Amino acid sequence: MTESRLGLRLPADYKAIASAYGPVDIGDRIWLHIPCTQPEGFDYGAWLREQHRWARISSRGAPPYEPPPFHPVPGGLLAWGSTRGTDLLFWDTSVSDDPDAWPVVVFCVDAMRAGVDPWRNFGMPLLETLAAAREGLDLPGGGRLGPLGRRVRRADLLLEAQPWTPPVPKPPRVPEHLQRTALAEGSGPETLRLLVPPPEQPVLGDGEWEQLFVDLGTRLPEEYLAIMNLYGAGLWSEWLQFEPPFGRHQNFVAFAGERIEGYCELRDDYPESFPLATWPEPGGYLPFAESIDGDGLGWLTVGEPGDWPLIVHPRHMDQGPPLECGLADLLLGWLRGRPAAVEFPHLDPLDDPLEFAEFRPWPGKAKR
Repeated sequence: MTESRLGLRLPADYKAIASAYGPVDIGDRIWLHIPCTQPEGFDYGAWLREQHRWARISSRGAPPYEPPPFHPVPGGLLAWGSTRGTDLLFWDTSVSDDPDAWPVVVFCVDAMRAGVDPWRNFGMPLLETLAAAREGLDLPGGGRLGPLGRRVRRADLLLEAQPWTPPVPKPPRVPEHLQRTALAEGSGPETLRLLVPPPEQPVLGDGEWEQLFVDLGTRLPEEYLAIMNLYGAGLWSEWLQFEPPFGRHQNFVAFAGERIEGYCELRDDYPESFPLATWPEPGGYLPFAESIDGDGLGWLTVGEPGDWPLIVHPRHMDQGPPLECGLADLLLGWLRGRPAAVEFPHLDPLDDPLEFAEFRPWPGKAKR
């Protein structure tokens, strides 16, 4: 089933090791991954995609500055393992139609960080490479893979691994051609709704907007309300998180208050790095979302709520200016791979934006 899903036959020596040992730690230096899954721990399909994408993006920072092709591109590199030093191990599937002739290729992280070509083709299939690594193999940039110890054991993090069953793709809730159109054109919440279908029941918590406005001391921009009423709380593209606006413990007022309190404490100590006034100061920063990296997203409360500009409070950069777009178009530009805010994650030129345009609802109580 795995070979059918990959569209490739896998090397016989790899399948023999996988059948005998499962996911295995070889010589305390090399982790050989197999098609398996472990609840909340590992999924072979996700691991394969992540390794290929990470190597593709990372290789742009060192000679030859252009990444090689990766599976599922015909003849692309196919990951099978990694080293204790976080180097990645692949087969070069372009060499032969016979998988037993595929040579092992390494992507060396230290070489990449040093600005040296991180790729080396060992010119040997899997078992010959492992045998040679018992004495040690030269890595790009001057390091060594090995020498390998004699111990071969099940990988500690995958002791309960089960055979991998390729997931059955779910039919899209919006036809792909409409999503592709939304990737190319349109603006506002309705285009966002086509690109990323909202959940059937948005998670907002128990409460009402009018009471929130009383508790907060101001109304909020209508576009924010429209997006929250569509999507509710949740995580956009595994990075930007909106909390429930209503609730006893987790709510808009509590979230904004905690972030403002933290900002003011830092501003007292480092005023040059934290220049913003904060709500309820005139024109103050009022946060409503945060990234998994600790960046804040909010408004500068200048004028009427409908006129408030968006601003990012960056965790690892200097404070930038207000943004020149609304919330829906900020999300759309980012999901299309053209973020208006430099702090937002950027896609690689070879990424398909549709694969990353997603919203995961907050795992809580839905609106009644």
